[in-house]
Amino acid sequence: MADENDQWSQRDYRHPAAGWGAAGSVLKILAKEGEWVDGPRAVFRMNHENGGFDCPGCAWPDDLKGLKLDICENGIKHVTWEMTRERAGKEFFAAHTVSELRTWSDRELEAQGRLVGPLAYDAASDRYVPVSWEDAFTLVGRHLRGLDSPDGAAFYTSGRLGNEASFLYQLMAREYGTNNLPDCSNMCHEASGRALTAALGTGKGTVDLKDWETADALFIMGVNAASNAPRMLTALAGAQRRGAKIVHVNPMVEAAARKTIVPHEFVDMALMKATPTGDLNLQVRPGGDMALMRGIAKVLLERAGSDPKAIDPEFVERHTAGFEEYRALCADTPWEELERQSGLSRERILAAAEIYHRSRRTIVSWCLGITQHEHGVDTVREIVNVLLLRGNLGREGAGPSPVRGHSNVQGNRTCGIDHRPKPEFLDRLAQVCGIDPPREPGLDTVRVVRAMHRGEVKVFVGMGGNFAMAAPDLPYTAQGLRKCDLTVHVSTKLNRSHLEHGREALILPCLGRTERDVQHSGLQSSSVEDSMSMVHLSVGMKRPASPHLLSEPAIIAGIARAALPDSVVPWEDYVADYDRVRDTMARVLPGFEDFNRRVRLPLGFRIKQPARELVFLTPSGRAEFSCAELPDVVPAEEGVLVLQTMRSHDQWNTTVYSDDDRYRGVKNLRTLVLMHAGDMRSRGIGEGDPVDIESVSKDGTRRRLEGYLALAYDLPRGSAAGYMPEMNVLIGAADHSTQSDQPLMKNVLVRITPAAAGRAAAPAG
Repeated sequence: MADENDQWSQRDYRHPAAGWGAAGSVLKILAKEGEWVDGPRAVFRMNHENGGFDCPGCAWPDDLKGLKLDICENGIKHVTWEMTRERAGKEFFAAHTVSELRTWSDRELEAQGRLVGPLAYDAASDRYVPVSWEDAFTLVGRHLRGLDSPDGAAFYTSGRLGNEASFLYQLMAREYGTNNLPDCSNMCHEASGRALTAALGTGKGTVDLKDWETADALFIMGVNAASNAPRMLTALAGAQRRGAKIVHVNPMVEAAARKTIVPHEFVDMALMKATPTGDLNLQVRPGGDMALMRGIAKVLLERAGSDPKAIDPEFVERHTAGFEEYRALCADTPWEELERQSGLSRERILAAAEIYHRSRRTIVSWCLGITQHEHGVDTVREIVNVLLLRGNLGREGAGPSPVRGHSNVQGNRTCGIDHRPKPEFLDRLAQVCGIDPPREPGLDTVRVVRAMHRGEVKVFVGMGGNFAMAAPDLPYTAQGLRKCDLTVHVSTKLNRSHLEHGREALILPCLGRTERDVQHSGLQSSSVEDSMSMVHLSVGMKRPASPHLLSEPAIIAGIARAALPDSVVPWEDYVADYDRVRDTMARVLPGFEDFNRRVRLPLGFRIKQPARELVFLTPSGRAEFSCAELPDVVPAEEGVLVLQTMRSHDQWNTTVYSDDDRYRGVKNLRTLVLMHAGDMRSRGIGEGDPVDIESVSKDGTRRRLEGYLALAYDLPRGSAAGYMPEMNVLIGAADHSTQSDQPLMKNVLVRITPAAAGRAAAPAG
């Protein structure tokens, strides 16, 4: 943790992304954790076929050629974080009350190391105390069996859960009788799934890594790739070398949009030879991406009368529906409005359209900068519209490619973690597993927190993650958790969610991705699905941090057997041998046929995407154009800025490794807000001045952060940016999209003013 006396600084980062900066950071990580043996071992086992383990960080696909160093700085950070030698045992919890621990920073909590055994909250002493696994399962079972309705429980998961555990988790919840299966996708890519399903009949992207290697143009939208999907840099460098054009669309020009040195390209590292990673940077206003894509479409349609290659009329005629309505909508949208909403000049939009026009094969890739807006679903559908115009679907090197954040978040959804399950999935689950699953939709993340406040959700079970810090409106979420009768968190380390607990609470420690999972039949493997639908095995390499840890499937089975003593599911058999789980999954999940054999192929297998084969599971049987009205993303009130929350480079989700953000040039500071220099001047704010930030929620309530430091940064006038999870307090419970229920984490309307006279500047950490 940064010392409070350490001086903060911010200088624009001019070096290549990755390269020697990443190599130096990795050495510091290994030295800090003292992992000079297991750390390098992990580097040579991570993301490798035939016995390696999958990186617990991002969901970028593994190299198609079986690259032996398909790793990145952030992946190594995450692995060494899990492999730490520190332990949070009974002595630690005996020495500290929960009330005291609430005053600690999140980094201090996680720095205590790995949890070593199950813990139960003791209200009399205000401490977590050791408990046996049997007693822990009995407590959960008693609460679940005592609920008036199964919908009084919610079963949350983060993206770290493997496919087998995900399948068992949803099976337990549905045999119990609820579809309350909120997950981190509700906060990240829910808009992508809904939009792609409506447009193409699939909730996933259609491209794979080979397509990235053959595309003529790549549009990278709302993605901070160097920090959030660092292995994308390899694909961007390769695209640049073969002459493909790369367009970055983001309010901020991030490091991945400039240049890189890929660390496993040893000659370039030795010569310090950087490769450009972008041809055009378009700094849209927050939420202006849809107007940009509409502008590109308008250019193509205007040219179509004189240029037969501007659009692909044969593809449009044979494979799409709604084209004429969309053409009329584009014609009726004036250029003045496209410029105003996108924040870009007509010339900049034309430049992007020209790159798209000249490309025979184009991929559009996007992340949370697109989805975490009120109109996120409409924007993703507009991306699909633009792809359809030129037939960029169903052929190599082309298509939509959402960038999923966490390592198996897409696999979670594939394997049934979905609060809105499809009837055909439930039919197969009932037939194969002999249960009677509920048919009514369950609650997502936003609605679960509301239901806690109303007293309707009384038991909350979290498989991984840090729900109290990941959800919006941190105080409101914490209050909801405290209203529960029981909270249960399956975790590897102590975090804030354990301290915002119900009247009774359990912490159940599990094995990490890097650790050996030995069950009755021997060493087990789990499978994961990356963001491009490749499924492969992951096998831990390290001795578990404690002999008292259980695997996630074993914990799920223990809860299930305690809550459902008459269950028809063979829980013990599933835990003894995960191949048995996969055999059942093969009968339930489309695309998982012959699962156990195919997943053991050197690089696993790819789940078929019907839309890639131009088979559209939509009502019309065609790809559907959408005709949404252009949203007004310019604040109506004078002086209001649109603030985006984001991660720093030295952070993964809610885990913060340090107060530095190398690629944005920030050292020893997180309590900051980045602003356009002109917006600072107009408010009488100088560089590094303390400011107050106030937001007004959709429901009229106000939220406030005080004493943050304002720093000038290259972003559009009228916008601002700062770090999550700290800034989640500015996002109210009502501030979510009506299209997707996603919290509006990239569209927070704020007023920023100089801090009250005499108020001290914000601390470094």
